[in-house]
Amino acid sequence: MAHSRRAKLRTPAAIIVADPVRGFLEEGHPLYCGPGARRIIPAIRRLLEEQLPQGAKAFFICDSHRPDDPEFTMFPPHCVTGTPETEIVPELAKYPAEIIPKTRYSAFFDTTLAEKLEALQPAKLIICGVCTDICVMHTVSDARNRGYEVEVPVDCVASFDVSAHAFALEHMEKVLGARLTRAAAIKAPPAPLFETPEAVLSGDTADVYFTRTVEILKREGVNPVATMEVFGTRPGFLCGMREVHSLLERVLPADNRDVWSLSEGDPFERKEVVLRIKAPYQSYGAYETAYLGMLAQSSGWTTAARECVEAARGIPIISFGARHVHPSVAGLLDYAAIVAGCTGCSSIAGARMAGVPATGTIPHALIVIMGDTAAATLAFDRHMAGDIPRIALVDTFRDEPEESIAVARAMKGRLQGVRLDTPSERGKVTPDLVRETRARLDQAGFPAVQILVTGGIDPERIRAFIDAGAPVDAFGVGSYISGAGPIDFTADLHEVEGRPVAKRGRIPGITANPRLKRVM
Repeated sequence: MAHSRRAKLRTPAAIIVADPVRGFLEEGHPLYCGPGARRIIPAIRRLLEEQLPQGAKAFFICDSHRPDDPEFTMFPPHCVTGTPETEIVPELAKYPAEIIPKTRYSAFFDTTLAEKLEALQPAKLIICGVCTDICVMHTVSDARNRGYEVEVPVDCVASFDVSAHAFALEHMEKVLGARLTRAAAIKAPPAPLFETPEAVLSGDTADVYFTRTVEILKREGVNPVATMEVFGTRPGFLCGMREVHSLLERVLPADNRDVWSLSEGDPFERKEVVLRIKAPYQSYGAYETAYLGMLAQSSGWTTAARECVEAARGIPIISFGARHVHPSVAGLLDYAAIVAGCTGCSSIAGARMAGVPATGTIPHALIVIMGDTAAATLAFDRHMAGDIPRIALVDTFRDEPEESIAVARAMKGRLQGVRLDTPSERGKVTPDLVRETRARLDQAGFPAVQILVTGGIDPERIRAFIDAGAPVDAFGVGSYISGAGPIDFTADLHEVEGRPVAKRGRIPGITANPRLKRVM
């Protein structure tokens, strides 16, 4: 890049929010960007609340036009200086941000932003707001041309044109070199209390040759301090490590153990060491099957879920796969999906482990028994707690757009969303069906009703919906996550009583990985 950065960085980040004003984010104004834009406001708040305490500086770059601005030959007159349209929306007005007026697409053009950033010397710019394909993209382009590292939190940008929004995200990432992120980095959920089952502790679930090995060593009186390293045979995202920690906490001697690992949710490369155990071998030798299995299955699920999350580019993903696995592991499946960045899950056990509310709509069974979708939704509304979202399944008896409108009218403003789950016999949910449902809901006066799409969803279909400009508000994913194959993890001894060792084909001694953190 042409512009050099000074070595000393004074500010960790500068947050640039494009047009957080009433003219774009409140209904009734000529360039209101729609309900999708309204939904980025909470995400921008989370971004500010996360970054500002860390020393970030925020700038609100806001349209402020003359009444005869040349831009009005292309767009309706909007955000004229001194009018209410130029005011910051109330939800964001309380945050300590410097307001800079602009008259063109880029936040850098004919403004004071460049000089202010030069004085701050931020480590990176976080650019968000509206519209993704206009002011955000042009600001990102100018920032990259000035040599700044740029992040674009995908859940903090929106446009009135869904297909242009998707194009702009891809262009900013693939051409301009911006990094696409989320308002708050994907983090592992609060640590659940994993209680190792007695069948695991007793060795009942182990490969028998491990229990026999420990028995032999006990009878021989041999119990060296040995270092075991664990790695995966393909790249992915790590899950199951907290469960492994719980097991090792139970079985390793407190006064003679060292454990290093990567963290839940971390990406890992092929053959990268994700876990290192140093302790008397007899204390953990029989549990190799258990800790490898914990990592293999959960990491497979998490990696598949993360593929969906990344394909969705900020559109929420909900895990609906519990019905495809044995009930004893349904909670682990959904927990793994939340670790990957899914915003919700359907199983009660998984939601409890992940520290989130269980997510669900209305099953076909209730609708069939009640005989009418609107009647079933009204019954749900009467008897379920007020904090449970009112989302109706609308493909049981009638055409989906028609049923959506009927339920929305019956609910009289209380319906929050509809779920399209058209069966394969009817061609599944298509982008055209989503667009029609959205258009008919809007025409009927229900623009705030969201659309959730389920049924055979995978990363390829998610990308197809986005590329087609289908206004999907959330996806529910089941079998793509639940059916993911486990990632094969291998455990090798690399040191015995301080002596480097390895099986043939492997390098003796400790394998360096500075990413590992000591956990015990």
